[in-house]
Amino acid sequence: MFFERVQLDESEGALTGLTELSSVALGGRVLSVSDEFFAEAFHLLLVEPAPSLKGQFGPNGALYSGWETRRHNPTYDWCIIKLGTSGTIVGFDIDTSNFNGNEAPEASVEAFYDPLSNDPEPTDSRWKEVLPKVKLGPSSRHLFTISDAPSATFVKLNMYPDGGIARFRVYGHVKAVMPAGPTELFDLAHVFAGGKVEFVSDQHFGVGSNLILPGRGKNMGDGWETKRSRVPGHKDWVIIKLAAPGILEQVELDTAHFKGNFPESCEIHAVSSASDINWTVERSENEDWTLILPRTRLGPHRQHYFQLENVEGTPFTHIKLTIHPDGGLKRVRILGRRADVGTAEAVENASELPELDPVAVITPSNKPMSKTIIPVLPLSPEAFAPFGQVIQAYGDPAAAPKGVKITPANAGTATKFHKLALLAASYPENAGATTGLSVYRCQPSKDINENDRTLTLTVLERHSFTNQAFIPMGSGPVEGLTDPGHRYLVVVAQNGESDRPDLKTLRAFAASTAQGIVYNTGIWHQPMTVLDKALDFTCVETQIGNGGTEDCEVIELEERMRFRLPYVVLI
Repeated sequence: MFFERVQLDESEGALTGLTELSSVALGGRVLSVSDEFFAEAFHLLLVEPAPSLKGQFGPNGALYSGWETRRHNPTYDWCIIKLGTSGTIVGFDIDTSNFNGNEAPEASVEAFYDPLSNDPEPTDSRWKEVLPKVKLGPSSRHLFTISDAPSATFVKLNMYPDGGIARFRVYGHVKAVMPAGPTELFDLAHVFAGGKVEFVSDQHFGVGSNLILPGRGKNMGDGWETKRSRVPGHKDWVIIKLAAPGILEQVELDTAHFKGNFPESCEIHAVSSASDINWTVERSENEDWTLILPRTRLGPHRQHYFQLENVEGTPFTHIKLTIHPDGGLKRVRILGRRADVGTAEAVENASELPELDPVAVITPSNKPMSKTIIPVLPLSPEAFAPFGQVIQAYGDPAAAPKGVKITPANAGTATKFHKLALLAASYPENAGATTGLSVYRCQPSKDINENDRTLTLTVLERHSFTNQAFIPMGSGPVEGLTDPGHRYLVVVAQNGESDRPDLKTLRAFAASTAQGIVYNTGIWHQPMTVLDKALDFTCVETQIGNGGTEDCEVIELEERMRFRLPYVVLI
């Protein structure tokens, strides 16, 4: 097998667009090792560069962040690694940083592909050499590319005869895991699906490729973080190639662990390209992008969920996430459906539920059913901001929206989040309106179609002279969104032409009983809808109380809308 040694100043071009298949962030792990007397082999796969531990000693000698074996091995030492995900191997980084005089003089790599195999032995007959014995040097990175791109699930790193290696990184292309058909919702950007980060404007503190890793990470170090900007109007961006052309629907943006350095806001654009793109700063700024998420504020240390716009029936291949002015993000999830499989009709209707023909559905009141199906997303303050406020506490006060006053209360036994929403009313003078507390006892909706998990919207209401708060009279963590019996549906829309709801702005959220909501004055909304079990709400409202439209205006929609209750196929 042909290989080529890559110079460090050429490494960026040689390894661009590749995934570190061996990383612990993907689930890579050491299975067995011939010897690790001085330093344990698990260090090989760590994400962070190897730090110097010069001057530090343990019971067996000097400490190193790497793998180091005993001296005087008559043959060679080996380490067997299971890759975090199966893939085709393109290159290696064998790093001997901080090993000087005790580095491994030479190394080779073997591999084989069998995702169903048990942990292999060092003498397994399936091992095939993919990198022949190469010379290494002290305290430096050694990069290699190989021909033929062999498929692999396991690799075996051999060093001759013994010594130390700080980090070992296997680069290549993921063997994608995606739904076979066009109807399932999944994360098109996920590394396991085959998503790739192809361009990053800046990654001073954390690399852009972290954005599409599984899980939520462990600290700021495994996210994407740019350096601080001092120039007004600055922005940073990252371009992600999706696993397949997709009909996009929603996005999750996670700022976990970024508490004082999260971006102020972000926006997302998308483009469709039939061929690979050689991204440059100029190309990334001047591409014919479609705006799919307008500039939206973000909050610290939490997941944000947004419905995407301008995506109806259009398959996209790349997204560009722009943050203003700088900061850090942990993960990006782009949820949608494949548009590269199935019939043309299936692709066109990919955002619709396959069990129904929306054009033919007529409701009992003989109103037509819209083809659009609105996703129900977890309720978050930023996504709900155009319509009102979310009332909730935060387990970590640093996760509260910026500007919220937080103080200890009740002799230190409580934390108070001050004035998350203010009461507002603009009734005419002498109208006799008063503010008070009411209780709504809401029975669970009986209109959910259990076959396709949809709910039909028939009416909207608004309060033209007051905002209105609903506080669940129950308990449960915000994470309880998946706990049956602790959810309610919030559906909202802005006012549009002819003083009617603008259905293009229609949004739906699933809230837990740890979250209250406040509708802004004049916001159209669905009457309170409980999804699972009966639930009481305290309502704070200002009203005249005469049953007139001054207090509550209700309209019947000319076109019925459907909502798909939460569940998605996530990798």
